[in-house]
Amino acid sequence: MEKYLVIGDPIGHSRSPGMQNAAFESCGLGRPYGIRHVTLDELPEFFEYARKNLNGVNLTVPHKLLAAQLSDRLTGRAECCGSVNTLLIKDGIITGDSTDGIGLEEALKYCFDDEISGKNILFCGAGGAARATSVHLAGCGAKEVSFINRTLSKAVELSDLCKKVTPEVTSVCAVPEDENMCRTLLERADYLIQATSVGLKPDDPLPLPEKYFHKGLKLKIFDTIYHPTSIQRLAAELGILWANGKEMLIRQGAASFELWTGLKPDLAVMRRGFEEGTPGK
Repeated sequence: MEKYLVIGDPIGHSRSPGMQNAAFESCGLGRPYGIRHVTLDELPEFFEYARKNLNGVNLTVPHKLLAAQLSDRLTGRAECCGSVNTLLIKDGIITGDSTDGIGLEEALKYCFDDEISGKNILFCGAGGAARATSVHLAGCGAKEVSFINRTLSKAVELSDLCKKVTPEVTSVCAVPEDENMCRTLLERADYLIQATSVGLKPDDPLPLPEKYFHKGLKLKIFDTIYHPTSIQRLAAELGILWANGKEMLIRQGAASFELWTGLKPDLAVMRRGFEEGTPGK
């Protein structure tokens, strides 16, 4: 019986079931993790279903902000960023947590063998994924955490939150059309975190204009999407170091697994489950 689910809209691409079930199985707990398509309008009803039937849930686009409002309780880190990607359900009480921040922190260290402290980090996007991870990285000692986002007010809101949580961090905001500011931010960034949903569809364009990128950029690109995207292809063409979201998914998933079970999963097992798992199965 499914006691854990990953939900989102879209969700068919998710590798979480293969990854998580590999971890559960290696701990002798069967394969209790499933997948379900849930729209934003359906999320309140899903919470009532989960309250009565499930032990845990992972949430992806577009549910992370609303899930924070629907949860009965929030952990300190979820309350701090106002974003939830993990539900822990016990005795009908739903606790919302966020493991995205630690997932990205560990993924950056693993993929690039580099520290976050003292670095300039630039986010493309200011939604649920950026919200949780940017606040976390600001708290890890990043020198600057800035944002490029289509809606400037959302970027400013997130920038203000980062500075509220970590007053010493520098933060600047821009819209993609502001060529001078975008170029300036890209030139001084150590990391560009692609945290939008652009790339979930095969024909999605670049999240930023191609003319902003060139071979001389010193930054490293981390795309939170884990299948091939336009920005990953462009980075490879320009010789820019890049990584996809595979390791972030594994690390945040491992943190969720530990919350649910109290057990530390084997990351190598989860990586194999990620590679072997068929999306949507």
